[in-house]
Formats: sequence, structure tokens, C-alpha cells
Amino acid sequence: MGLHNTKIDIAKGKREKIVGILNARLADAIDLKSQAKQAHWNVKGMNFIALHELFDQVSTEVETHIDDIAERVTTLGGTALGTVRVAAQNSTLSEYPLEITDGAAHVDALSSALADFGKKVRADIDETDGLGDADTADLFTGISRSIDKLLWFVEAHQQA
Repeated sequence: MGLHNTKIDIAKGKREKIVGILNARLADAIDLKSQAKQAHWNVKGMNFIALHELFDQVSTEVETHIDDIAERVTTLGGTALGTVRVAAQNSTLSEYPLEITDGAAHVDALSSALADFGKKVRADIDETDGLGDADTADLFTGISRSIDKLLWFVEAHQQA
């Protein structure tokens, strides 16, 4: 897809690359949100209510990142590719295990997804900064910090 005209002073070729990076993370973020909801709906066990609420918090926070990523795409003149079908085709996250119900299994699965997403976002910080877009790098830095905190909240259930 071509870019819309904008007077933002980032060269078109660089904006195209940045939009591609943003849309890749958009697909992953949409998938991550749905994985958190999958955990939220299906968790069972002694820590049910704590995990049920935590997984919903993960979903809610990731939702804000989805919006911020999509809006940055359009700010740069791109088209945000944010439908569920497109996200399913383009997500680079591992498939969430649908058969699990145990709290510890959900903690493990969701923490793995958060860690993978966080790793990719961290790489995007450097890549977008290298393309001369400090604003997108800053967006990714904020997302990275948030994802790391959510990962801590989820992983703490495994640590003793």
C-alpha cells in the first residue's frame, strides 16, 4: 500500500519502512491482546480471581498500545492494518495453547507471549531510531516499559 501525502520531514522510503515495522507490531499486539483475553476467560484454579483480573489488565493495557501503534502508522501516511484477519495472518507470536485451564499454565503461556513481544519491540526501538524517527522509537520505548512491567506482574506468580 502506498503512503498518503504528509509534510512530516521523514523521507518517504524511510516512512515506508517504519510503517512496515509498526504494522508488524500492530499485528502482534492485536494477537497479544486476544491471547490475554483467552487466558482471562479460561483460567481456573486457586488463584482464579487474581489471575482473571490480571489477565484482563494485560488485555486493557495492550489495547492502548494497539491504538497508539495504529495512530502512528496513519500519522506517518500509512494505512493501519488492524483487522483481526490481517493480524491473524501477520502475527509473529506463537499460537496460544487453547487447551490449558490451570493458572500456572496460563501464567507460563502469557508470560512467554509478553516476553516475545517485548523482545521484538526493543529491537524496533533501535531500528526506528536508526531510520531517523525518534518519535516512533520513543513510542516503542514506552510500550517496552509497559510490557516489561506487565511481564513482571505475570511472572511474579511463578517466582518464589
